[in-house]
Amino acid sequence: MVILACNTASAKALRTIQQVDLKGEDPAKRVLGVIRPTAEVIGNYTQTKQIGVLGTKGTVQSGSYLLEIGNFFPDIKVYQQACPLWVPLIENGEHDKPGADYFVEKYLQQILAQSPDIDTLLLACTHYPLLLDKIKAYLPSYVQAIPQGDIVARSLVDYLHRHPEMETMLSKGKTQHFYTTTDDTLDFDHYAELFFGAPVKSGYAEVMC
Repeated sequence: MVILACNTASAKALRTIQQVDLKGEDPAKRVLGVIRPTAEVIGNYTQTKQIGVLGTKGTVQSGSYLLEIGNFFPDIKVYQQACPLWVPLIENGEHDKPGADYFVEKYLQQILAQSPDIDTLLLACTHYPLLLDKIKAYLPSYVQAIPQGDIVARSLVDYLHRHPEMETMLSKGKTQHFYTTTDDTLDFDHYAELFFGAPVKSGYAEVMC
């Protein structure tokens, strides 16, 4: 089982992976995304029934959240805002520096300007929780910022309960292995540590095209 833990990849590639690639490789395996499980519950967080989605340009342009949230919560209004400079700030280690504040505040002002009744902001990118402290500092007290890590984790637990045939296939060895397709594993390890919260030592994974 693989969790495609990227919103842009889930929006752009998940369906092809599930419907084409897995059928040719191994139909017994599963690749799950992060958009649908988030959309299934995000409506439970809002009181005003107005949600803002902060994501990459690819995620926003795909319209995936508009579609999926609309399927589960048709009475909720969804607004979107692309934040193209947030990921570069994080990946270059500038997310906790004073210079990041300008771009955090800029995109938050743009999403909140779309409606005064937005009370919930979804951080629809795996990078964005690293900006959470700055995001909270620029939000009005009535607006909450929701990272999706815990949402996806709870959804996975539920999925395994509903699919015992998959749950029994898991090794449960509690081991962790990190692989990257980048040539520079040391550079990857440095930035991966920001997300993981502990030292990371990765291996190179060659991609066959």
